Amino acid sequence: MRKNIFLYAFIFFQGLLNAQQRQAPAYPLITHDPYFSIWSMEDEVNQIATKHWTGRDHSLVGMLKVDGKIYRFLGKKSDVYKEILPASDHTNYQVKCMETEPEDNWMMPGFDDSAWDTAASPIGNIEGVSETMWETRDIWIRREFNLDDADFDPVLKVRNDDDIFLYVNGELVFEAGCCNDAYKMVSIKDKLKGKLKKGKNILAMHVVNTGGAAYLDAGIAEKIILPDIAVEAKQNKVEVNATQTIYEFECGNVDLKLTFTSPLLMDNLNLMSRPVSYIDTEVKSNDGKKHDVELYFGASSDIAVNNIIQNVSAEKYNAGKLSILKAGTMEQQVLIKKGDDLRIDWGYLYVAVPSGKFTTQFITDKSLSDPFSPSKKNITSGKSIFLNTLINMGRVSKSVKKQTIMLGYDDIYSINYFGKKLRPWWNKDGSNSIENELQSAYKEYTSIIKKCTEFDKKLYEDALKAGGKEYASILEIAYRQSIAAHKLVESPQGEILFLSKENNSNGSINTVDVTYPSAPLYLVYNPDLLKGMLNGIFYYTESGKWTKPFPAHDLGTYPIATGQTYGGDMPVEEAGNMIILTAAIARAEGNADYAAKHWESLTQWIDYLSKEGLDPANQLCTDDFAGHLARNANLSVKAIVAIAGYSYLADLLGKKEVAKKYSVMSKSMAKEWMELANAGDHYALTFNDKNTWSQKYNLVWDKIMNLNTFPEEVISKELKYYLTKQNAYGLPLDNRADYTKSDWILWTATLADDLAVFKQIANPVYKFAVETPDRVPMSDWHMTTSGNLRGFKARSVVGGYFIKMIEQEWKSK
Repeated sequence: MRKNIFLYAFIFFQGLLNAQQRQAPAYPLITHDPYFSIWSMEDEVNQIATKHWTGRDHSLVGMLKVDGKIYRFLGKKSDVYKEILPASDHTNYQVKCMETEPEDNWMMPGFDDSAWDTAASPIGNIEGVSETMWETRDIWIRREFNLDDADFDPVLKVRNDDDIFLYVNGELVFEAGCCNDAYKMVSIKDKLKGKLKKGKNILAMHVVNTGGAAYLDAGIAEKIILPDIAVEAKQNKVEVNATQTIYEFECGNVDLKLTFTSPLLMDNLNLMSRPVSYIDTEVKSNDGKKHDVELYFGASSDIAVNNIIQNVSAEKYNAGKLSILKAGTMEQQVLIKKGDDLRIDWGYLYVAVPSGKFTTQFITDKSLSDPFSPSKKNITSGKSIFLNTLINMGRVSKSVKKQTIMLGYDDIYSINYFGKKLRPWWNKDGSNSIENELQSAYKEYTSIIKKCTEFDKKLYEDALKAGGKEYASILEIAYRQSIAAHKLVESPQGEILFLSKENNSNGSINTVDVTYPSAPLYLVYNPDLLKGMLNGIFYYTESGKWTKPFPAHDLGTYPIATGQTYGGDMPVEEAGNMIILTAAIARAEGNADYAAKHWESLTQWIDYLSKEGLDPANQLCTDDFAGHLARNANLSVKAIVAIAGYSYLADLLGKKEVAKKYSVMSKSMAKEWMELANAGDHYALTFNDKNTWSQKYNLVWDKIMNLNTFPEEVISKELKYYLTKQNAYGLPLDNRADYTKSDWILWTATLADDLAVFKQIANPVYKFAVETPDRVPMSDWHMTTSGNLRGFKARSVVGGYFIKMIEQEWKSK
């Protein structure tokens, strides 16, 4: 019995050790921009296919052959399905549909649907994506199909937004709430046993749009089991740093270290914009003996398509000292599509390695079960083809042998900016080439990796000093994610444009209230990039294209920046954001030169806030998912702090009378705010309801910029109250719901001077990161009691986590 106790104890503590391996909800591998973005959604990188942040497979595969035995250390073969009843990502099809409630037996075979409308799929309300537009709340759909053979294990392929009820031959086989923003494969074998039949069958759906986007598409497939001669390498460690993700494996008698480096160093924009990541492999014997080792790396052409049905072309060639594989779509529809759940389908993917007699590159029509015995024939076109690299590393002993593989992407043109196609920053005048960038990346490898390692170490040490171990870990999770949600280009006016995509939200480009929470990261490391996030909005106003007395919400839908596409305005929100961030740039640089360039716009916006900011009308703020809100106390704080920020700018520019006027105004408004929002032991969510509360995260700029607009008692009262509202995974956003925004939690935590209070409020964000069941790139909107994702992933706003870092930096100035 005693032995069993010790055994159970060992198993328990071993489980704890394994649990401590997790460092992030998802692991960044290749991170450059909203399209060139590849992640591992599990702790062990060989347990699942690598994916684009949207959830689609962007497959990278790595194997090591040791003394004849094959170990897979990277990725996993994507599940292969035979399309029985194809969904619209594979085949265009039509259905019968009805938008008024039909008879009770509408889902049954034999039901007469001749009076129903005929529609092309997919159906939804997403412009440019939906073939048939659907604007009502409910829709009923019938799709008839024939089977030559009903003897197979059926898998449902479905994508829905929002609630769906799906029937096959009258049998309810699937129902789900909310939405799937990617296709979900669901085994329905048990529910359909004996129900599918040779000949005519019917797939029927009832879908309910509860608000926002609407989409539905479904089909039936059969999973194909393919042979796999590789065994899984044993992953012993994973480490996430700011610019690198590092894995360690045992491949039998050989140890392997696998390092992904995306050198996003903001002090060198040419390097940061270079769309090339390094994949380093280091091998050595772990038993003191010599072993024959071969390395395989494969990359799917799916990285260069939006849908896997798109045809691609591929080629192999040499450039300088590099052997290169290249793949991209045949159509090359450059800057045609726009939207959120999209992947790039123009430009080309590149795999480059040093050429030599021990290196072989080849192209196949699919992922290989045994890539170490390839066919000599290369294919040049197809769907979901594979770019393969095979390297003979020879006899490996206890001395490390290293091989570097480079993955690059040339998107040719990146952004449509008010009708002008802009090239990426690294090739902004069109005189450069991706081959040059790959060769430069190869030549500069040693110095770049050294800089990345030094940067990662300093970021962690600075964050540790600012906010503690958990805070430092949160920043490591956020760094690459935030940068890679932007694209760096140069405007026709010669200015930096660092344009965000509002990932997993509405796909907007250069959203002002996404820039606002993202800003702290860029204030810490390069304020010019924050200017690049504001320049397009200033241009939109100053060119006369936007004529309202407050800033636009966005410049369009990514990657088309030709004017606001968001359905409504956020007047106080965006005016406050632009002024506060312009003041923050001045604080970071020690001068107001940037503000001086845009003084007319800033003055127009401050005039609006002076009139409308104290007691906002019924309008949206950045937390627009919560709906319109009148008399929003936190939005009022933003307006008041913006007015104080304008005063600060005027003072730096020598406009003393203007500075005095708006300083007096902001302090007077702050006093009035305290009376309007006072709810006894805290301040209310809205001025008209004292039984409410909310995080007043907008106060953070008043504190860290030393504007001294609000008395210290406001912050101390709020912080004391917040500590009574904490849940396991964080402080709720306000009293209306259990959910929170993690960026705002970090801002609220930074209101505290006491580091212990900061940690008490901030650290649950790290707990969420390492415990949430939703394995996606860090979400900024989650439930505080369960740790479940509420919405959003892979967004740039996690740059807001760096707010404590900017406070520490400004304290020292």
